[in-house]
Amino acid sequence: MTPLAALPSPSTAVWQLGPVPIRAYALCIIVGIVVACVVTEYRLRRRGVAPGAVLDIAVWAVPAGIIGARIYHVITSPEKYFGADGQPLKAFAIWEGGLGIWGAVAGGAVGAWFAARQLGIPFAVVADALAPGLPLAQAVGRFGNWFNNELFGGRTSLPWGLQVHVMDPDNPGHALRDDAGKPVLEPGLYHPTFLYEALWNVGVAALVLVLDRKLRLGRGRAFALYVMGYTAGRFWIELMRTDEANHILGVRLNVWTAALVFLGALVYFLRVRGPREYLIPVGEPGPPVPPAGGDVSQVDLSAREAGARPVAPEGYRVVTEEQFRAYRETGAVPAEEPAAADEADRDEADRDEADQAGAEEAAAGADAAEREPADEARPDPDRADEDRAGAGGARPADRDS
Repeated sequence: MTPLAALPSPSTAVWQLGPVPIRAYALCIIVGIVVACVVTEYRLRRRGVAPGAVLDIAVWAVPAGIIGARIYHVITSPEKYFGADGQPLKAFAIWEGGLGIWGAVAGGAVGAWFAARQLGIPFAVVADALAPGLPLAQAVGRFGNWFNNELFGGRTSLPWGLQVHVMDPDNPGHALRDDAGKPVLEPGLYHPTFLYEALWNVGVAALVLVLDRKLRLGRGRAFALYVMGYTAGRFWIELMRTDEANHILGVRLNVWTAALVFLGALVYFLRVRGPREYLIPVGEPGPPVPPAGGDVSQVDLSAREAGARPVAPEGYRVVTEEQFRAYRETGAVPAEEPAAADEADRDEADRDEADQAGAEEAAAGADAAEREPADEARPDPDRADEDRAGAGGARPADRDS
């Protein structure tokens, strides 16, 4: 039965620009990174981070993510590189494909954590800002698999079934052609799992944006929500794929990975609580101050004429949403709340003072008790005179005379 409709696939995934090959897969990854950076930059600014911070983060996160993605692929497919017919040096041939999203997220997280420490930004703020941008980047990156005619599902007769080309092993990135010069197609149509995952990731990004706006998620919970949404989709999409993969108990390895990561993200999302974090700069340089005496001729106005140049602050301080809004409206920095350690020190000092006061009071009471018997033993002059008078009959002398 001939299908009424089908999705075509590109027959070329590599173009030569002189001696330099331009690969569609790499272009999709780059575009995805740009999308993630734009979304993350916007969300970081809304939380108080200085403009351009996402570029400083990307410098560390992107290379670390690519390295992590390659390491995960090599570890989970070792027979291709270290088996009987494996080629160990091919493990470094990243341009030939083979990147694992799980390693990309883990490696990118390490790079982003390091960059966040350098910038003085809490890592949870960076993760929550990245949460909707990352699935959008993954959605764009999946179209690289479409260009490569790879990672498709089983046979189907649905109208959105995918046509898949037979790729030429002697001419990577190009479809095999018949004697007439036409690209050769695999028989039948296949589930476009790349498209399923791309659409699912767009839905995950929308879900994170909506729930984050409604629930005011913070402390990494928006990122945990992304992880749960992505792994839930990856679980059933992975079951549809027919490409080669290692299996555990008859199930693809990435299915197990998706299930375990989902459970970890779910536990984090349910256990962690707290309001969304907002940041105000610490150590931000102020405007130039004229010299003493009011000689404005010595003030360098070139910077003002050239326009203000954003300078990254030394760090950031976490504040509440109300404090952040007040800071944005008035420019007044909110008073820093005492740290818990300082409060504990003050409580301990108060207890020491109370103990010292109690000890002094007890000592005073003891001294008073010791003085009372002495006062009773001391003879009373009036009583002595009365005793003498009673004994001798003589009238006591008037002491006032």
